[in-house]
Amino acid sequence: MGTGEQVEQRKGASSRFTIWATTEQVVLVASMFWVLAANRRFLQAALHDRPLNDWHTWGFGLALVAMLVALHFVLLALLANRWTLKPLLGVLTVATVFAIHYMQRYGIYLDPSMLRNVLRTDVAEAGELLGWTLVPDLVLYGALPLLLLSRVRVVRRSWRTALGVRAASMAAALAVLVGCGLLVFQPLASLMRTQKEVRYLITPANYLWSLAAVTAQDARGAAGPRQVVGSDAALGPLARQRTRPLVVVLVVGETARAANWGLNGYARQTTPELAALDVVNFREVTACGTSTEVSLPCMFAPVGRRDYDESRIRNSESILHTLARAGVDVLWRDNQSGCKGVCDGLPSETVAALHPAGLCEDGRCLDEGLLVGLDERLRRAHGTQLLVLHQLGNHGPSYFRRYPPAFARFQPACASDDLRHCTSLEIVNAYDNALLYTDHLLASVIAKLRAASSRTDSVLLYVSDHGESLGENNLFLHGIPFAIAPRVQTRVPMVMWLSEGARATLGVDEQCLRQRASQPASHDHLAHTLLGVLDVRTRVYEPAWDLLHGCRRSSVAMAGG
Repeated sequence: MGTGEQVEQRKGASSRFTIWATTEQVVLVASMFWVLAANRRFLQAALHDRPLNDWHTWGFGLALVAMLVALHFVLLALLANRWTLKPLLGVLTVATVFAIHYMQRYGIYLDPSMLRNVLRTDVAEAGELLGWTLVPDLVLYGALPLLLLSRVRVVRRSWRTALGVRAASMAAALAVLVGCGLLVFQPLASLMRTQKEVRYLITPANYLWSLAAVTAQDARGAAGPRQVVGSDAALGPLARQRTRPLVVVLVVGETARAANWGLNGYARQTTPELAALDVVNFREVTACGTSTEVSLPCMFAPVGRRDYDESRIRNSESILHTLARAGVDVLWRDNQSGCKGVCDGLPSETVAALHPAGLCEDGRCLDEGLLVGLDERLRRAHGTQLLVLHQLGNHGPSYFRRYPPAFARFQPACASDDLRHCTSLEIVNAYDNALLYTDHLLASVIAKLRAASSRTDSVLLYVSDHGESLGENNLFLHGIPFAIAPRVQTRVPMVMWLSEGARATLGVDEQCLRQRASQPASHDHLAHTLLGVLDVRTRVYEPAWDLLHGCRRSSVAMAGG
């Protein structure tokens, strides 16, 4: 057979596997595929508690499917043309695979807060979330559709014809969207009113909307300077007259939940070292959010969750800037993925940059690296200082990587980055071992503060940023929208310790403080408690939100202004 004939045969074989289609046809097929392959959780949530033998259930379900197809068709049709179609669908197909995988595996919602978490995730954190279980989803929902897409050839049309067809198809899709919406308006309105978060299960519209929302919010924030918080801040008379330095160490925990905190009455003693110390434990503390990206800016804002305005918080200075403006020496030391804007422009450092011997491996450092140089810092302390230590703590899913072997007391412990490979007991054991290590870290800080108490007054305050789900109701990790989040994600441990000198100087009645600790508290108390302890006077300060205010002698209690 001649060479020319072989070429013709190859061309003929290739043409048999070529699919000729219009842009609208490809977009419609893609929309149908995503609705059927990526929206199982949405449909399950929407049809929950509806009897399958009732035709109303089937009618409602089919209407939802038609609406989802029409919605995604309209969204894609706005961007897709003969040149952008394949790159656009290629990127969205891969992104949707990851969305499907993690939504199904960990029960997450891809709302703007979760998308912000994803965008702020560092390489080491992302690496722990990747595993072989992702491969089947990549093949089924990624490789096969992309292989099919590669065989598509888009039909060429004149721009007038293309514009007319596009306008007609989008009008038809909008008609389906509106028409089906009207047919099932009552149950749909009820669903969206009572379960607002369910909209963030609609994939890929969820991450596209959330990405646009986060980008727009960040753009607005970057357009102008941050709003100043506490422009009138100044050290009060107690701080100015102080003859001994005051060092406040604030340890910001990561993913520690109150339910497993030994001091809260957990069946296991996960805080044995703290239990032997004279710490004040706050038993009922509510977090600002269910993720670091939300909680960190919120807990360092004067308003916080009680009058929550994410845009306002992100576009304003944190309380740390207020303290620094008043003359407090502020340092942020991080063993996580950053301070989320809380410490921007203030002195900061990372544990990795300190190179603590024997504590760092594979881009991650154990939390004891946060204590590097603390003894020397206490020896050189003067004036009023705030040291913020941001833990890696119990960051999942790799709980077993958060503690050294000496703290692997609860066995068998999950030693996999993929929690689905472990039993419930193994997951809890690894999580509790990480809490044991946090307990040791806090006890070590207190020991160092005590050792320096002959010349330095000191205060330790520990509070976690959010909690964690360990498989309850088939949920793992964190980040569920706050309104529907389980208590294990919103209730966090908080502990306070004061040196004898600090108690005397601040005039704290310890019995009163312990009584206060038995009452509900929240992240909203943090900013005002710091202002009170450090004696920074500003109109921002609200005494009612200072955990120490009602337990201090009137001669040293702060005024509101």
